[in-house]
Amino acid sequence: MAKTNETQSLPYRRIVLKFGTSLLTNGSDHLDQEAMAGLAVQVAGLHKQGTELVIVSSGAIASGRYKLGMPKKVRGVPHKQVLAAVGQSRLMYVYEQMFDRHDITVAQALLTRADLTDRAGYLNARNTLLALLDMRVLCIVNENDVVAVEELQGSRFGDNDNLSAMVANLVDADLLLILTDIDGLYTADPRKNPGATLIAQVDRIDAEVERLAADTSGKLGTGGMLTKLQAARMATACGITVVIADGKERDVIPRLAAGEAIGTRFLPVTSKRESRERWMLSGLCTRGRLVVDTGAAAALKTHKSSLLAAGIEQVGGEFQRGDIVNIHDPEGNRIACGITNYSSIEIDAIKKMHSRKIATLLGYDYGSEVVHRNNLVVL
Repeated sequence: MAKTNETQSLPYRRIVLKFGTSLLTNGSDHLDQEAMAGLAVQVAGLHKQGTELVIVSSGAIASGRYKLGMPKKVRGVPHKQVLAAVGQSRLMYVYEQMFDRHDITVAQALLTRADLTDRAGYLNARNTLLALLDMRVLCIVNENDVVAVEELQGSRFGDNDNLSAMVANLVDADLLLILTDIDGLYTADPRKNPGATLIAQVDRIDAEVERLAADTSGKLGTGGMLTKLQAARMATACGITVVIADGKERDVIPRLAAGEAIGTRFLPVTSKRESRERWMLSGLCTRGRLVVDTGAAAALKTHKSSLLAAGIEQVGGEFQRGDIVNIHDPEGNRIACGITNYSSIEIDAIKKMHSRKIATLLGYDYGSEVVHRNNLVVL
């Protein structure tokens, strides 16, 4: 479909929208169809202009809970999986009704981390989503809660905030909008501190910014501001602009798509990265971490050098040769990730040692580099 002149003037061509549970329920215990219809009108307007859109939606568990009349605090993963199984179809039915009014075809994609942890699964999911975009089908993505135990147990990497960043990564999005029931990132929790002020723009997410994001989880959702920051960190590392904003703000979606300053905007820390690098950065396949000394950190960041055993101070987690590991500086900041040539046990034996000693210490060697620069992504 040819793009209109109006679309060509918009700053973002491809947008991923994340709708939180509190937004879709309007703070109630059930899906608020009026609130969802308002969001659909905004999405439909951009869709008809030619903007490419993907929605990552929460709300399945809340919908199932309401249908079954279950209490808000249901204990045990199996019970929550039942709620998701009941609510998922109801959630999609509402979306289909809403977008039928605008002659927009919707599709559903249920993803789990396991679907994306290997390269083939990652590419298959990517190809499907890109094909749906090419066919002008609006895809509604959700974590497959019926089998994805990680999310229901409260894993920081299984929530739909981080899923939205993974999807934005998958489809090479220009903009990720995380719409919730709060205006954005504040200097303190505005629900508890009336003197808190909104931070309009974050150039880079560092430890100081993360300290501002005390987890303020809503009563129905699984993710608070901390998980939204994690999502923003992942997306901005892949060259994607992220905005966290109040989804109840009037015409918030088209206004943000036009570049208006609403909520908190997180700027990309790099240009768009090649697909393999985005896969490595996504954290889907990360198995461990290495802490390097100051000299090694400087060499990685300044010269994009390979990581040698001599510069490694600590090894975290259990991993094998060929796994992806995060690399941290002495202060704990993640500065890179890469595919390791050695297992965690082997690295623990050779850390702080000169590369010439690897064969002596192990009885063999896979090369002088623990992580070769060709398999390294520096943040």
